[in-house]
Amino acid sequence: MAIESDRAEALSGIRHGHSTGAPIALLIPNKDWQNWQRTMHVEADMPADASGSDRPPVTRPRPGHADLAGFVKYGHDDMRNVLERASARETAARVAAGAIARQLLACIGVDIVSHVITIGAASIADALAVSYEAVKAIPGDTPLHCADAGVERQMIAEIDRARDAGDTMGGAFEVIAHHLPAGLGSYVQWDRKLDGRLAQALMSIPAIKAVGIGRGPRVAEIPGSQVHDEILPRVGRADTAALPIDRPTNNAGGLEGGVTNGEDLRITGYMKPISTLMKPLKSVDLATMTESLATVERSDVCAVPAAAVVGEAMVAFVLADAAVEKYGGDSIAELRANWDASTTRTARRFERR
Repeated sequence: MAIESDRAEALSGIRHGHSTGAPIALLIPNKDWQNWQRTMHVEADMPADASGSDRPPVTRPRPGHADLAGFVKYGHDDMRNVLERASARETAARVAAGAIARQLLACIGVDIVSHVITIGAASIADALAVSYEAVKAIPGDTPLHCADAGVERQMIAEIDRARDAGDTMGGAFEVIAHHLPAGLGSYVQWDRKLDGRLAQALMSIPAIKAVGIGRGPRVAEIPGSQVHDEILPRVGRADTAALPIDRPTNNAGGLEGGVTNGEDLRITGYMKPISTLMKPLKSVDLATMTESLATVERSDVCAVPAAAVVGEAMVAFVLADAAVEKYGGDSIAELRANWDASTTRTARRFERR
């Protein structure tokens, strides 16, 4: 909503535009707080002029949301305690902090973009055929941030139909990390594999139910000869790649064996429809244990474009962690020097002998 035109305010850890090494604290004010004081305040004697209206306790869990599971796990009587904390609203903080991770990655030339590839039945046929440059060129004011204008119109129609029916719609987005150096992550331990770390990060976003890297689930349907990316000597082009070799395809999505291979990282998040329906599904009122319709809260119809932005932030977290892990150092200057030295060493290993 328009009221959620958020800006993050840096409270600590930054001086003259540079991090100091202290923890960076970011504040995102809740501009709608005045309208919820009576509902959320713990005191019974709220001021008479406090804005907002009293709202009854939430006792009718929504299918697909954390309402019922949180009611059981934490023993709440009012499931508002669950739905407010489990809300995707918390991802605003992830995006704010992710901006810090993106700046670190930019110091070694890494850029992260995303695009929406599926809404309901409307989908880009081959997302891997959409280049980083095409995604980077998507205008900022496009409604859904889709690289194909024709498919985007179909997506909008899917959302409109769901809205008219009081329903919601899910979809998928792809995050691309461009100019990613080879050698981030590791194959030596399960918890150091970069694909596992990335999948966990994307799966932690509310409503994300599956993650695919490169071709994703489609690799189960086609033979190895059409899945694995051939490795060829570089011929007739400038040295713009992370490694001086050619990979005609990128079905692996930039990761092999849990390690970056020098190609663009391409990772897809699959999002279920939002749990709050304007025409709610059946539920049980846990205060009376009688059949009832599920609670209706303020909600969108489709949040896939917003989830893509959160996906960028989560990918930035993981990649920044992997970059610090590999290149080390106590400052950006030292990290970059280590990256430069590593890049030079790697290039020499590919020189003709």
